[in-house]
Amino acid sequence: MELPVVNHEDYFAKIGDDHKFPINKFGELADYLIKNKIVKNFHKPYPCSDETLKRAHSEKYIKDIKNKTLDINGVKKIGFPLVDSVVQRSLVATGGTVLAAKLSINNGLACNTAGGSHHANFDGGAGYCVFNDVAVATQYLLDRELAKRILIIDLDVHQGNGNSDIFKNNKNVFTFSMHSKSNYPAKKSISDLDVELEDNIEDLEYIKLLKIYLSQLNKENFDFVFYIAGVDIHFNDRLGKLKVSDEGIRSRDEIVIENFFSKNIPLCGVLGGGYNKDFNKLVELHSYLHQSCAKLL
Repeated sequence: MELPVVNHEDYFAKIGDDHKFPINKFGELADYLIKNKIVKNFHKPYPCSDETLKRAHSEKYIKDIKNKTLDINGVKKIGFPLVDSVVQRSLVATGGTVLAAKLSINNGLACNTAGGSHHANFDGGAGYCVFNDVAVATQYLLDRELAKRILIIDLDVHQGNGNSDIFKNNKNVFTFSMHSKSNYPAKKSISDLDVELEDNIEDLEYIKLLKIYLSQLNKENFDFVFYIAGVDIHFNDRLGKLKVSDEGIRSRDEIVIENFFSKNIPLCGVLGGGYNKDFNKLVELHSYLHQSCAKLL
């Protein structure tokens, strides 16, 4: 069976050629997955509806984004210009994670080629995140009774503070974030389980810690997992402060995915962050998520 992967050409947005965010990675990743025969086709999402967005965001914030009326401080916090292509990208990428979540219920595994906008909160965006796609998809599954107890496992180098805040009083969602202690955001939220990593941690210690906390999570009774597979833990990442290798990232993805797949718990994988100094390497690192899933189906 082929791994269901969600992609849309609108994942690219016009943010300016000199922008720090590597917006071209989404299209290049899709090409890489086809070229390397990891997938043959993509599932194409629709833009996320207001009704679905409202599961995790305020009506006012949704209107401010769609009408491009968000105040200057709100736009600055996000870090993208509030232009039509950014709005469209945010809607389609969120719709993509909702679609990938539904596909993973039917197939055991599915991935988006975007997603993991984990800094966006109920009433605002931040850190290159407009809408919190994982939070929206999580609430969608719960509301439709497609899942009863959801784990969000966030291994981006930055804490998943948006998910921690949105679900802080929700006993049906467990937020786990393993991230750089000294990195963004300066003021951390409180997840159900936070693991703060010291600077320059390498493969051996990283994987050892991951296995310890996965074994703890295995004692819980989850029936769905969202996996935010940020690759900004890499030693050559511009915004990370860790020293994990290519093989360390591949091992991490394989360990996480196999852990839940072997227990018949559906898992939906999303990209998370990645700002590698080598753009081609960045695309390859992101593809490890899809490769690790594909080899199990």
